[in-house]
Amino acid sequence: MGVVDVGSNSVRLVVYEALSRSPAYFFNEKVLCGLGADLASTGRLSVEGRARALLALRRFAALARSMDIDVLDGVATAAVREASDGQEFVEEVERETGLRLRVATGEDEARLASQGVLMGWPDADGLVADLGGASLELSRVGLGQVGRGVTLPLGPLRLMGLEGGASAQDALIDASLASVRGMLGAPGGRIYLVGGSWRALAKLHMTRIGYPIQVLHEFELPAEEMLALAEEVAAMTPEALLKEMTSSRDRIAVTPMGARVLAGLIRAAQPARVAVSAFGLREGVLYEHLPEALRQQDPLLSAARHMERRLSRFPGFGAELAAFVWPLFPNASLARRRLIEAACVLNDVAWNAHPDYRDQAVFESVYRANLSGIGHAERAWIGAALRYRYKSGGGGRPAAPALALLSESEQAEARLLGRTIRLGAMLSGSAPGVLPQCSLSVDADALTLRLRGGAAALAGEMVQKRLTSVADTVGRPPRLVIEDAAAEAIG
Repeated sequence: MGVVDVGSNSVRLVVYEALSRSPAYFFNEKVLCGLGADLASTGRLSVEGRARALLALRRFAALARSMDIDVLDGVATAAVREASDGQEFVEEVERETGLRLRVATGEDEARLASQGVLMGWPDADGLVADLGGASLELSRVGLGQVGRGVTLPLGPLRLMGLEGGASAQDALIDASLASVRGMLGAPGGRIYLVGGSWRALAKLHMTRIGYPIQVLHEFELPAEEMLALAEEVAAMTPEALLKEMTSSRDRIAVTPMGARVLAGLIRAAQPARVAVSAFGLREGVLYEHLPEALRQQDPLLSAARHMERRLSRFPGFGAELAAFVWPLFPNASLARRRLIEAACVLNDVAWNAHPDYRDQAVFESVYRANLSGIGHAERAWIGAALRYRYKSGGGGRPAAPALALLSESEQAEARLLGRTIRLGAMLSGSAPGVLPQCSLSVDADALTLRLRGGAAALAGEMVQKRLTSVADTVGRPPRLVIEDAAAEAIG
């Protein structure tokens, strides 16, 4: 599945590995063309931007053919929609490349961006704000549904071409947001930010504060912190930002204006929290192609199972491992149980790394993986548990910054899960079919491991060692019970 996104500032091709609830990126290329750079002054597409966009689209169409992509869906947004020569450009693209672009209405664009947010954040509840080069789209999400969307003429490229300077820009921002006051919601909610300029702002903030997880998706912070940053950056020059940001010059050039729009939005909506979504319009297009059964899947568990199929020695073992560890977490909430299951499914994805570095490799697989439906503290929790899966002590220094996102009790819970996974993986050799013959139970007297049937032959010194580690963690003495009498006699 491929999506071509022809935006007001950038043109991008994203190819997804498959139709999946948690999309894996097979290929991703972006060209900052600035199609909408002259829209405010001429009402037409930028001549230079149009030439660059057409060149990029020729390349994208050729790549799609060489990759033998099953479905290629092209969408054009505000600049093409509003330019007097927009339809002419669409026809030229089809004639030159064979690619058919559907021109999204403002409401379509808002809906697609919100569907993208829900793709990666199923329980999102609040206002979705998608900032493109020429427009700002707003819509509300909640209970897995997308509300009515609106589009506002607040894209950085449009505002930068506005006569009257900063005062005229602020006046347009304030007036436009006032016109949709009812959509902004009551103070104290959450805003989900979509768009490259706003992701660049969030990345700048993460760098400045030394944030321990350099993953933009589901990064969130108090609204007052983001407002202070937005107001500061809005007053900065691109040259000053170049000293702090690693984004391209074209992206940095529009970031101060994107920050000005964000500051106005935060002041108007008065949210309590601001969150960043790495998913947006392109994932919203993908979402439209998913059958209902896939839409209903948990994106975290879907991604974990996909990684298990690709990277583990014995795909399917993770489900048996989860059933094995459940008895030690009888009071886990539903939210925690899905993290436990995900950790079990991901437990073997680093098996091929060097033995001395498997604890770090498995942590990195969660720490930086393209996972959705999971917050940063949850990433840290799964990563910590999987480090204990390879090293009973939890590994060394690289995990320490991320552990700061967890309370002491959460770290202790991760330690218990990791050591229990370590026991189950070693006991079975990570091979399916063994753990269903094994069970754990804990009571006031002991932590008991029972081996039945063919699993009875697997008892040994290493099993006792791993069992003792788990028992020490729960503060009980270990007990190994072998229920196969013949195997017990041999032992």
